[in-house]
Amino acid sequence: MKLSTRGRYGMRAMFDLALHADEGPQSIRSVARREGVPEAYLEQLVPALKRAGLVTSARGAQGGCALARRPEEITAGDVLRALEGGLELVDCLDGETCARSRDCPSRAVWRKLRDGINQVVDGITLADMVEDYRRASAREDE
Repeated sequence: MKLSTRGRYGMRAMFDLALHADEGPQSIRSVARREGVPEAYLEQLVPALKRAGLVTSARGAQGGCALARRPEEITAGDVLRALEGGLELVDCLDGETCARSRDCPSRAVWRKLRDGINQVVDGITLADMVEDYRRASAREDE
């Protein structure tokens, strides 16, 4: 499985919103600059994140984007599913079947991989990412 730019940039943007959550709404321009993400690309991601209930956005001088829930309540899996769709590795696990789907020896492997990936991304919250980042930054400062 290879994540698209949508998933990678979206995760960086959501991390940034979590990191600055106590500062109020953040402009897309600010997030894009801090995370090295093209502003125009980030503008395309916000509607999907908003539809998924992960961010709120408002226009105007005091506008910007903010997390719709606390960082402890949003997982990496939530973000990836909002931007990537399902996290299926192969089509046969996503409802599509092939002539061999009933007796395919590989299908069990793909299912276990999918379940493992889901377990990992659903076990990491934005708060965990912020905590890991702050811990790593503190070590670098020593």
